[in-house]
Amino acid sequence: MRRVYVLTAAVVTSAVAFAGVAISSAGAQQSKVRGVTKSEIVIGMHTDLSGPAASYGVHSANAMRLRIDEVNEAGGIYGRKIRLIVEDNQYQVPRAVQAANKLINRDNIFIMAGALGTPMNNAVLPDQLKAGVINFSPITAARQMSEPFHKLKFAGLSSYYDQIRAGMQWMVANKGKKRFCTLYQDTDFGKEIFEAVNDQAKAMNLAVVETATNRPADTDFTGQITKLRAANCDIVVMGTIVRDAIVPYGTARKMGWDVDFLGQSANYDQIVAGAPGGATEGLYVMAGTVMPYRDTASPQVAAFMDKYKAKFGVDSNIGAVYGYGLMDQLIFAFDRAGKDLTTDKMVAALESIQGFRDIFGGPPVSYGPNKHQGADEAFLFQVQKGRFVSVAGPVRYGM
Repeated sequence: MRRVYVLTAAVVTSAVAFAGVAISSAGAQQSKVRGVTKSEIVIGMHTDLSGPAASYGVHSANAMRLRIDEVNEAGGIYGRKIRLIVEDNQYQVPRAVQAANKLINRDNIFIMAGALGTPMNNAVLPDQLKAGVINFSPITAARQMSEPFHKLKFAGLSSYYDQIRAGMQWMVANKGKKRFCTLYQDTDFGKEIFEAVNDQAKAMNLAVVETATNRPADTDFTGQITKLRAANCDIVVMGTIVRDAIVPYGTARKMGWDVDFLGQSANYDQIVAGAPGGATEGLYVMAGTVMPYRDTASPQVAAFMDKYKAKFGVDSNIGAVYGYGLMDQLIFAFDRAGKDLTTDKMVAALESIQGFRDIFGGPPVSYGPNKHQGADEAFLFQVQKGRFVSVAGPVRYGM
């Protein structure tokens, strides 16, 4: 049998007939396809292993390795083993550029997968796309990961922009919010949140009464919270990640300001929900997938969590969910692309994915020849007793 592994996601495939797909490089020798030999397929990943977003980077890389090991131990794909090369970008643009240059030019990778960070991906993408390297399911929900359309850009999650707009709609409809403030990183990532807040407020004829910015590594938010509080807003929308979500929320509570805060999938980390002393209790977060907990997990997810902990010595987190899920999609596409793997065949295989669901209960993922944003649904969660508890969803902007 040509499939030598077991897929862990239910996939509804399209009617694309790959035997008839016109591939521009069909006449090329297999040996000339970058990152593909008779014995292996090379995947690259630049991510944060030691910086402010390392809780995502380390676990996503680990989970990708776990899924790869499962496939390789079963014989690989058409006899090829998958090799993942991971470089630490420390959540810094210069380090990301350096790492990507190595992966593309020295390691000659076939595909980039799970690259972390909006500014990092934006800095790397021009040269990466010029080199003909697919960027698959980066761990950022920025719109730039699929817009403007490029045949080599595939984004897996609903965008931060759509998550925030959907969350604001829900807050207005269900909690009567009218006066918005926003706190966001002064980065490409943060500015997308800023744009979403302003666009949605304008669409609803509501006011953005104040804004404040921060740097990713900031640890003191007294000034920003004081400024926002003085504006008398009834909700603060955050364009922050992990630590810079916990600290301002906790600062507001220490100051006696009990306003609601709304975040997005970059805040959707158990480190945030489980902050010491219940520092984030009550925080609302829009997220593009579902985070499992061991005591309520399905048997399949529980087995994954146990295997992950046995292999790496720590519990899995949302980063691991992202990593395992995106690797599962890639494995399906590698198989569908066929034995004579090329970039064009891989693009066609990815575009054929319809209704792919991960084992964790995330939204269906579908691509197409003119659609490289895999999912467009999100979920609203609230931190309750140190956990993310589902409040609404799946929802999408405009519903």
